[in-house]
Amino acid sequence: MSKPPKPVVALDMPKSEEALNDSQSRYLEVCEEKLGFVPNVLKAYAWHATKFDGFTRLYNDLMLGPSGLTKLEREMIAVVVSSTNHCYYCLTAHGAAVRKLSGDPILGEQMVMNYRTADLTPKLRAALDFAYALTKNPIEIDEPDRQALRDAGWSDREIWDIAAVAAFFNMSNRMSAATDKQPNDEYHSMGR
Repeated sequence: MSKPPKPVVALDMPKSEEALNDSQSRYLEVCEEKLGFVPNVLKAYAWHATKFDGFTRLYNDLMLGPSGLTKLEREMIAVVVSSTNHCYYCLTAHGAAVRKLSGDPILGEQMVMNYRTADLTPKLRAALDFAYALTKNPIEIDEPDRQALRDAGWSDREIWDIAAVAAFFNMSNRMSAATDKQPNDEYHSMGR
């Protein structure tokens, strides 16, 4: 006997408070077309058009917008932050993205379990160490931490992007924990 699927989140959010507009509904349709499913994170925000818009705009800017960081590097930062926070949803979703983008399922698992076991360039290792430190002990971040990134080859603009991606996923991890957001089953088999 199979169990009924868990709800996307543990909160019963009102569906009609501020309905998605046509553009936002089309965004969900495009996800379905491209991925074969709508990520549960989007379903979780779909109860309120303004919140959905804020989340998707910031995510798209940070993860897909112009940056000196590659898409894979941004996904690796997301996974390091989510691993530090033990965020099941984001580890599942963004671990799958690392596997898919890198074509390396071992790298994806290393990022999820312990990024320090991966064979990384010193430059990338410095970025991930910074994301980890910013997540674990933000009060301790100081100029020597930023200088270490510069010394590794990151520009100040790229340091901004590293910090912004890390900060976004800290917020997202906390929302996932607070709402018990569940990852889509499809993520588990991606990039393997």
